[in-house]
Amino acid sequence: MTLDELKPFYGSKHKKKRVGRGHGSGHGKTSCRGHKGQKARKSPDISPWFEGGQTPIIRRLPKRGFKNIFKIEYTVINIKDLAERFKENEIVDYESLQMKGLIKGKNKLIKILGDGEINIPLIVKVHAISRSAKEKIEKAGGKVELVKV
Repeated sequence: MTLDELKPFYGSKHKKKRVGRGHGSGHGKTSCRGHKGQKARKSPDISPWFEGGQTPIIRRLPKRGFKNIFKIEYTVINIKDLAERFKENEIVDYESLQMKGLIKGKNKLIKILGDGEINIPLIVKVHAISRSAKEKIEKAGGKVELVKV
């Protein structure tokens, strides 16, 4: 088989419907648009969600709930996770947490929670920390610095 012998599959190509070319064509006079009406006109600008004047579904359904657009979402990490993965006097920040596989993705805000125990001193630089986590880290001899967003 050569390139000049290639043909499209039978039935995959169709002739374009030529409308408005007289009665004998079967597509004359109204050009397959029926008689009068909104869709028979030259340029019917009907949006896909238009329901013909009926009250739209978005207005028929009741409003529910509330979306807080000012909510700040944190990636939560517990103290026990830090104790398992970090060594003494190591810096715990965004990059180191990403390297250790504790956070995934980019530009996440980090909050440390106090679940678990820690007995090694760490230097923690995060966006937020709970009171109990801060106390446990400082009790173990570590330091806590809050990073501005």
